[in-house]
Amino acid sequence: MLRLAIQSKGRLSDESTSLLREIGIDLDDSHRKFLLEAPNFPLELLYLRDDDIPQVVSDGTAALGIVGLNEVVERGLPVEIVKKLGFSTCRLSLAVPKGAGYNGPEWFRGKRIATSYPRILGDWLKEKGIDAKVQVITGSVEVAPAAGIADAIFDIVSSGGTLVANGLQEVEKVFFSEAVLISSGKLSPEGRQILEEMLFRIDSAMVSRRKKYLLMNIPKASVDEAIRIIPAMRSPTIMPLAAEGWCSMHSVVEEDNLWDKVKQLKAIGAEGILVLNIDKIIP
Repeated sequence: MLRLAIQSKGRLSDESTSLLREIGIDLDDSHRKFLLEAPNFPLELLYLRDDDIPQVVSDGTAALGIVGLNEVVERGLPVEIVKKLGFSTCRLSLAVPKGAGYNGPEWFRGKRIATSYPRILGDWLKEKGIDAKVQVITGSVEVAPAAGIADAIFDIVSSGGTLVANGLQEVEKVFFSEAVLISSGKLSPEGRQILEEMLFRIDSAMVSRRKKYLLMNIPKASVDEAIRIIPAMRSPTIMPLAAEGWCSMHSVVEEDNLWDKVKQLKAIGAEGILVLNIDKIIP
C-alpha cells in the first residue's frame, strides 16, 4: 500500500479527490479522518496543509503527494515530479497599488515586497539584478501595502479579484503553477507497480478530457474529405448504412475544435451529427 498526501481542504483538495474518484479509486470522506484508506485500491490518503506535503514526501512519511508546483519549488526539497496534472492552475505575480506609477521591473529596486514565497521571488529578483527587501508574511499578503507593511506584494493569483478588491494591480507574472504528483523516489518494487497503475489510469482520464465523440451520417462520396477533417486518433470508423450511397462515421475530436469541424462536415453533406461525452480513453 502507498500513502498519498493531499491538501486537507480547498480547491486543490476537491480536485485531487475528484481525480482519484475519476480513476476508479473509491473514497468515503463523509467522515474525514487524518488518514483514510481506499477500500478498492492499495492507497492510503494523508490529509495535510499544502505547504507540509513536500516535506512529508521528501522524508518518506508519504510515498506520493499531490500539491501545487509552486509549493514544490518554494520548499526546494529533494522530491521527484512524477506528473503534471493540469488542474488547480494559478500563477505567482507581483502586484503594486493602483496609481503607483509602475514602469517596469526596475520599479521594485529598493522597495519592500511582502510574500509567502521568498525563494521564488528571490530567484526572480536575482535574475533581474534587482535589490529589494523581501518581507515574509503568512496569511493575507494582499493587505500589506494598505497597512503600510510593504510597497508591493508577490502572491498567488487565480482570477485577480482579490487584487482588485484591495486596490492592487498585477504587473509581473513570474511563475505558473498547477497540481503535480510528486514522489519520494524511495518506492519498493510493489510500490512502483501501484504507482504505474495509478499513472496508467490518470493518463487515460487526462486523454479523454476536452475530447468529444462524433457520430454522423455522411455520403460515401464525402468520406475521404471527412477523414481529412476528422482523422481521429488512428482512423475513424466507417460503416455502411441501409440507405444506398450513405455511411455512418464515428470519430473523436478536440472540444476546442468541435464547432469548426462540425461546420466543415455539414458543408460536405454530413447529417444527424451526434456529439457525445467521453468517459475514458485507454491509450
